[in-house]
Amino acid sequence: MGSIVAENRKSLMLFSGSGFPELAKEIGEVLGVAPTPSDSYEFANGEIFVRFKESVRGSDAFVVQSVTHGVNKWVMETLIMVDALKRGSAKRITVVLPFYPYSRQDKKHRGREPISARLVADLLKTAGANRILTVDLHTAQIQGFFDGPVDHLFAMDILAEYVQRKYAGRPMTVVAPDSGRVRVAERWTDRLGGCPLAFIHKTRDPMKPNQVVANRVVGDVEGRVCLIVDDMIDTGGTICKAAEILHESKAADVVVASTHALLSDPATERLKNSRISEVVVTNTLPLTPEKQLDKLTVLSIAPLLARAIREVFDDGSVTTLFGGLS
Repeated sequence: MGSIVAENRKSLMLFSGSGFPELAKEIGEVLGVAPTPSDSYEFANGEIFVRFKESVRGSDAFVVQSVTHGVNKWVMETLIMVDALKRGSAKRITVVLPFYPYSRQDKKHRGREPISARLVADLLKTAGANRILTVDLHTAQIQGFFDGPVDHLFAMDILAEYVQRKYAGRPMTVVAPDSGRVRVAERWTDRLGGCPLAFIHKTRDPMKPNQVVANRVVGDVEGRVCLIVDDMIDTGGTICKAAEILHESKAADVVVASTHALLSDPATERLKNSRISEVVVTNTLPLTPEKQLDKLTVLSIAPLLARAIREVFDDGSVTTLFGGLS
């Protein structure tokens, strides 16, 4: 006999980073597979060590990492995990980044600036990642930074379903907090049945990050529930200023829907004291107790991520989860 024939078996293995292990566990519960146990610790000088306690040879490996505060630490841990899987002979490595780090640095505004979103893509590829799975990139063109497949998921359906149920029967206007979010807001208006669209005209000093000046609202907002949609809430300056100008324009209520709740200081205090009645987010990032607010509603992204992981593992179509949206 001139060859050995082996049974073609596929095995899905789930791996959790230390940034938000609760999310990986929730994804595993939906999939019916527990995250693979590992040893992970830091040396005295901050170096990170990771070792998986089970064989990963020939597996279809999915590394789930929420890159929360202390971004550089979690990026490095992800790269080390991918390297460990590559050297352990995993067949394919998919990095699941619910929040893609450095996504706001996707282009040069002035000379001598980095394009850090591209750098992160290059680092993941060099470490050994074959595929990336992420949710609501800051700009869709970041997908072009990768040579391999990128599965770009959208949280809009999860957020919109809640908003429709909660505010049914009330006139609503979707509001883009700046001109750059208008395209996203247009998708929201389609999803909500063609409600009006408005946007906030604002200016931002490129020399001063996280500082925004909101100028005026363009669109029909008087007497309506205004739904501000954005991909992330960092310090909360943009949406809080937007809420003020919407109320000045006689909006009946202001609600915020956002995928990623970074909530860097002083976001919690700003939101607490703002005229926003409710902030709806997903759990792509962990929310520590000090970031919890009465007006904050957190929806789980785990079922969506689990469905996408299953489609990738079964060589199915992730795009069909969103009706062809990309």
